This record gives sequence, C-alpha cells and structure tokens, in this order.
Amino acid sequence: MSGNPEADEVWRAMTALVTDNRASWRRATVDQTGLPFSRIRILHRLARGSMTVKEVAHAVTIDAPAATVAVNDLEERGLVRRQTIPTNRRCKVVSLTDAGWAMVATIDGIDDPAPEALTALDKNELKALRDAIAKVNTHAKQ
Repeated sequence: MSGNPEADEVWRAMTALVTDNRASWRRATVDQTGLPFSRIRILHRLARGSMTVKEVAHAVTIDAPAATVAVNDLEERGLVRRQTIPTNRRCKVVSLTDAGWAMVATIDGIDDPAPEALTALDKNELKALRDAIAKVNTHAKQ
C-alpha cells in the first residue's frame, strides 16, 4: 500500500482495465513479431533509452540472470547491441539496433483498439482522463 487508499484503488482499477483488455493485442504482437512477450517488454523499455542489463532486469521486473538470457537472445536476433561504457569497462550498456528500432515500430503499429469501457466515455471525460494520465506520467519521470 502506498499510504494513499484512493491512489491504490485507482491503480488497481487501471491495471485491471489494461490487463483484462490487452490479451488479444499481446497474442497478435507475439504472432506478428515471432518474439516472446518478455522480449517485447524489453524492447519497449530500451526504446526509452539505453540501459545496463541490471537496469533492464529492474525495468521489466525479472532477475539479472533472466535479463542476461533475454538480452543474449535479442542480441542474437540482431535487435540489440551491448557496448562497453568507457568510464567503467566492466559495465556494458544495451541499446537498440536499427533492426530493434524497426521491430519497435512494428510492435507499435499493431492494432490495439480501446476497450468499450473507454469508448463509452464522452469527449470531455476522455480529455479529463488524458490530462490526468499526462500528469501522472510527468510525475513518474521525475
């Protein structure tokens, strides 16, 4: 619990809405890319910026050995590359290759229509929701 019951309630409602309505998109994404969904999650995170394998593990909530296996797989597929950090030669950063960026574009292009619960809202309600989400995203990046 966050200490804010209202925020916790909204969070549970948001995650339930997304979880309950993204199954068809997940299946379509896996089918069209040939990638396990765990790899798709990593590509999406790397599209936000390069990371170490440890940071990848944290970002997608897996342990470091699983992240290493996933990054190895993505590297073998030509979707990511590892580069040594000049200031810390023991540490490598993972970033998308051109093929990785193309795969992210493919993933982002897969149809993901809003669920009926969202399309039932009127224009003003959608604007208020969009504004609230933008505010949440601004705070999340700080």
